[in-house]
Amino acid sequence: MSKKIALITGANKGLGFETAKQLGKENITIIAASRNKERGEKAVAALKAEGVDAEFLQLNVDSPTDITNAFDYINNKYGKLDILINNAGIIAEDGHFGSNTSTTITQEELSTTFATNFFNVVALTNTLLPLIKKSEAGRIVNLSSILGSLTLHADPASPIYGSKLFAYNSSKTALNAYTVHLAAALADTNIKVNSAHPGWVKTELGTDAAPMLVDEGAKTSVALSLLGNDGYTGKYVHLGQELPW
Repeated sequence: MSKKIALITGANKGLGFETAKQLGKENITIIAASRNKERGEKAVAALKAEGVDAEFLQLNVDSPTDITNAFDYINNKYGKLDILINNAGIIAEDGHFGSNTSTTITQEELSTTFATNFFNVVALTNTLLPLIKKSEAGRIVNLSSILGSLTLHADPASPIYGSKLFAYNSSKTALNAYTVHLAAALADTNIKVNSAHPGWVKTELGTDAAPMLVDEGAKTSVALSLLGNDGYTGKYVHLGQELPW
């Protein structure tokens, strides 16, 4: 088997960077994608210093041109893609994790959030799918959140009941729907598609109040990327445990 190739979006910091580092330790070539060239190249230099076979790819998931360029780059250099981790994401609304923005959300906040967290994840994934189909064991990991669980949001006793950032949460719910639908569409292939909840992690998005460190938060994405042929698909997972949709 040829060496595995992994593309990770938003790999210049936080969970994306840590995921790149951990996967790189598994002797996988990492294409570290970042919208910011300077930060992306700095991250790749840090990965290489850790012994990771990494390279930078400028990729803003909100840019159709960048998405096309990503396909061309990977196709021309490798001819396949084994692992796609849709890690890049944003919180655009004015609120905090303990608030409910359902009645204050703006159209701009909704549109911006869904563009990055959902619509363009679908666009990038479907564009790269022909390359993933050439892998002997294609893996697609969508970085979701427990905040995308409708079951838990509807339960007043759940730990997330009071955290209703409407745009962010619903974009992750939509991403989960894509995971289910895409996994079904690819059921007869060697590709596995899963949603990952990393946990509440100390990152720029998660804030310093989060209880988990970034190295622990990356473990779910890494495990889903390395699933064997008998592994599951179409699941919503945190550290090996299924979450309710």
